[in-house]
Amino acid sequence: MNVGHCNREVRYNLPAMLDPRAQTLLKTLIERYIVEGQPVGSRTLSKYSGLELSPATIRNVMADLEEMGFIASPHTSAGRIPTPRGYRLFVDTLLTVRPLDPQHISEIKGALLPNVAMVPQRVISHASQMVSELTHFAGVVIAPRRQAPRIRQIEFLALTETRILLIIVTAEGEVQNRILLTQRPYTPSELVEAANYLTQNFAGLDFMQIRQRLQQELQQLRSDMTELMSAAADAGAEAASEAAQQYVITGEKNLLDSTDLSTNMARLRQLFDLFEQRTGLMQLLDLSTRADGVHVFIGGESGIAPLDECSVIAAPYEVDGPDGKIVGSIGVIGPTRMAYERVIPIVDITARLLSSALSPS
Repeated sequence: MNVGHCNREVRYNLPAMLDPRAQTLLKTLIERYIVEGQPVGSRTLSKYSGLELSPATIRNVMADLEEMGFIASPHTSAGRIPTPRGYRLFVDTLLTVRPLDPQHISEIKGALLPNVAMVPQRVISHASQMVSELTHFAGVVIAPRRQAPRIRQIEFLALTETRILLIIVTAEGEVQNRILLTQRPYTPSELVEAANYLTQNFAGLDFMQIRQRLQQELQQLRSDMTELMSAAADAGAEAASEAAQQYVITGEKNLLDSTDLSTNMARLRQLFDLFEQRTGLMQLLDLSTRADGVHVFIGGESGIAPLDECSVIAAPYEVDGPDGKIVGSIGVIGPTRMAYERVIPIVDITARLLSSALSPS
């Protein structure tokens, strides 16, 4: 299994940086911290590392690891905890990934493969739900980009004097709504006139095409209607872009159960805002589609402030078999203190099975 990371740092050269004894103690410290969630002291390291070292020697090695930035010492404890730099080294070079439990593989197959005849959106939703349930974190999937929807009908509905509801009905029968803020009020007859003009002249086109044509035709329209027309075209193009790139996230509430995250409610609110805004997270997951294998973003490596205390584990998926085209990515979002050896194979195998479920037989 290829596990990588997408920041610009060079992978650590372990033989030059840490001797085997330091490697073992760092690995043991991170594993115990992931399990227990408490700073790890020299007595615990002596018990679980398998090394016959004196407490003084262990403390000296810990001091060296702290000086190199791999661990830190909380003010309230004599023990140490991993830093994002320590997690990065652990994931890149010290981690032993466990094979996924056959029962879990069967659960994923049962959720995805019987749904081959179903619409891809349902399969993708099942995949997001499965990685969330198996990891107890938030599962997220970037779905294949769809063709921009074509328009069948447009309507306007006045909500207040300067707030207008744009109702878009696509050729496939989907309905999307957008709120328009205008500089002046429009009468009901003006709204009907504008809606009829757009429907009659642009039905069958997508909003990108409508916007291009409107730029050429607005000069011929009454000047007091151009604002409404332009606002509708811009809002419709935005709605079409969101519909073309689908985003599915499930299990966000699982993060409320993480003591590492729930103690900082301000950061947790920022994280939920990120889920709602979507753009930043979609750009991050898009990076995982540019290379093979599972990618792990730890803390600040994502470049997204609400994820500073989180890790994102993501893998691309494709259609038409192993030589097919990568069309999206699937991932898990959770605290940096997560069982990487367990979560990584869950994401990897789910991505592979999602590829199979979406590929023609």
